[in-house]
Amino acid sequence: MKLLKWILFALLTILILAFISVGLSIHRFSSYSLAENADAAIVLGAAVWDAMPSPVFEERINHAINLYLDKKVKYLIFTGGVGIKDDQSEAEIGKNYAINNGVSPKHIFIESDSRITYQNLVNAKDLSADLGINTFLIVSDPLHMKRSVTMAENLGMLAYPSPTPTTKYVSWRSKLPFLIRETFFFITYQGRRAIGVWQ
Repeated sequence: MKLLKWILFALLTILILAFISVGLSIHRFSSYSLAENADAAIVLGAAVWDAMPSPVFEERINHAINLYLDKKVKYLIFTGGVGIKDDQSEAEIGKNYAINNGVSPKHIFIESDSRITYQNLVNAKDLSADLGINTFLIVSDPLHMKRSVTMAENLGMLAYPSPTPTTKYVSWRSKLPFLIRETFFFITYQGRRAIGVWQ
């Protein structure tokens, strides 16, 4: 009985240490921002409030607009479907916001079917293939970068991290729950890949 308890304790300890290790790698990756030019910035979707981008989504859109105005990218690709109780998709609201802030409509593309990050990227990749867009800056919150870029690379996309320079997740009180959630989602994603559910 004692041996079984020690085995269970050892396994639990290993799992906790592995979780912490992944979390630390996500935190380290959050500060990476490669100053690369690319064909397009893919703006990962986030919540919208009353037909307006939420503060988190607004930061992502603003960063993408700056990349466009600074000529780091030629195109913006907004992703994200219609949420519960919403009338417009995240992508449509992102597009409208960008147009109102100086981005030419002919340089914006959207996909409005996705619900999660993996779908954001799969749909953006499919859309880009038809448009001859080959290189990407992935735009999202810093702690979302490792999972997003890893997914993009595993999908065969030439993608670079471009985290938002400002974010609502500033204090550890707000960052820690986000980091724990991202760590769980990253491990879950790797598990899905291992069993062949996702690429």
